[in-house]
Amino acid sequence: MLRRTKIVATLGPATNDKESLEAIIRAGVDVVRMNFSHGSAEDHMKRAEIVRAAAASAGRTVGILADLQGPKIRVRKFENDKIVLNPGDKFILDAEWSALGNQERVGLDYKELPNDVVKGDVLLLNDGMLEFDVVEVKGSQVVCKVVRGGVLSNNKGINRKGGGLTAPALTDKDKEDIKTAALIHADYLAVSFPRSADDMKLARELMHAAGGKSLLMAKIERAEAIPVLGEIIDASDAIMVARGDLSVEVGDAAVPGLQKRMIKMARARNKLVITATQMMESMINNPIPTRAEVSDVANAVLDGTDAVMLSAETAVGDYPVETIEAMVRICIQAESELESSAADHRLEHSKFNRVDQSIAMSALYAASHFKVKAIVALTQSGSTALWMSRVNAGAPIFALTPTKGTLSKVTLFSGVHPISFHPTSKDPSATLIEAENELLKKGAVQDGDLIVMTIGEAVGKAGHTNTMKIVRVGDHRKD
Repeated sequence: MLRRTKIVATLGPATNDKESLEAIIRAGVDVVRMNFSHGSAEDHMKRAEIVRAAAASAGRTVGILADLQGPKIRVRKFENDKIVLNPGDKFILDAEWSALGNQERVGLDYKELPNDVVKGDVLLLNDGMLEFDVVEVKGSQVVCKVVRGGVLSNNKGINRKGGGLTAPALTDKDKEDIKTAALIHADYLAVSFPRSADDMKLARELMHAAGGKSLLMAKIERAEAIPVLGEIIDASDAIMVARGDLSVEVGDAAVPGLQKRMIKMARARNKLVITATQMMESMINNPIPTRAEVSDVANAVLDGTDAVMLSAETAVGDYPVETIEAMVRICIQAESELESSAADHRLEHSKFNRVDQSIAMSALYAASHFKVKAIVALTQSGSTALWMSRVNAGAPIFALTPTKGTLSKVTLFSGVHPISFHPTSKDPSATLIEAENELLKKGAVQDGDLIVMTIGEAVGKAGHTNTMKIVRVGDHRKD
């Protein structure tokens, strides 16, 4: 069974070399995430080369997601790397403290914190493990009372409960990293902590100015993003349900409902969506997932996510290959419970602004009603395959394209499988026969299979898909 849901794996010490990368790609990774919080531009360029070499060795196409660091709203370092705070302790977050931290105070990377908080605010540190009440703001000092204590170590993050920190989504470092993402031809660029559509528009302008063609992904992790979610999605090509920081800001109980809402909104707008954070967290140290993790991944699949993402599990975990294999099993099993939705997708609720979009939707209806073995989109830009991927027609979608960038971008589209295809004819009928032969050669279809194919009469031009054809594989050889 061809898997619909894509798997994104974060690279790190456990998966940096070609051998390890090839192993996780063979296990089922579709897209690799390069975390720009760590490493230099040279590191990222070298890593991208290794990823593509490993994918070529594995005989697969793999996408690259460049993930910007975003604003560093963190404490600085401590004299002894960490302290232990107890409920009732007084502790100061000091924007002007340049020395190493101690039991009484610590410096801040984010100098605007004293201007962003007032007495009565609640600060959550280290992913919400520690909770502070702000009791006073004196100049550069945010004086706090510890409500929930624990270990506070170097460089841990700070969130304000309910959101409201004014740090811009794109820092100077991010702006330089966008240039690096363009240089390595990243397929996707993830923007951390966007608060509005304007943050995404600025990132797109900077990407285009750098000569890049990455699709833009908004990481939804700020409370302020929720009221303007629709606008942010419209300004993006994809979103990530970034459940870590989002959970800290809006409360953990709110996240499951938000996850479902975000997935539904993204798909309705023909945008991609990744579900991320702690999906298989226990597999950092264990060879099998917990039952709760299995249910979490499966429910994201049932919600309709395009992809599920692994972070520390593949970056620093002891079992990266086993984690990928477990995720593959869970996705396939969950997908077996999904019902085809194309036949019931009401036309009156669909608005077609382009001919190629209407052809894509027509192909889905035909595929669903005829119970075809495959849907085949001959595409330049990948748009036809994207529209097809928004509705489950119960058949795999093969995106045949000569464009290298399109091949790697569709790796994130649910249900879409990329195939490099270079037709020798400009005649649509001859090209369809070539495509059919290519699918036969790869074992994607067999003689006698019924398939739906889409193509543009202007072969080789983006945005010109205007033809759908229902084909019985092998029939052209009988004519």
